[in-house]
Amino acid sequence: MYASEGDSLVVASRRVGRAARIGRIVEVLGTKGNPPYRVLWSDDPLTHIVVPGSDAIIHRTCD
Repeated sequence: MYASEGDSLVVASRRVGRAARIGRIVEVLGTKGNPPYRVLWSDDPLTHIVVPGSDAIIHRTCD
């Protein structure tokens, strides 16, 4: 998985009827765009360090 600052991280919900969790990658902590990432979730004012699993998708920002 590769990401850049500003990309969106979308994590599928594990519960039926719940929406996916969406966050903005504010810092790439791994080398060459690899995890972990510092993420600001849309539903939380704090940033969190995340190592995405197989249920996550990166949406690249357009340059």
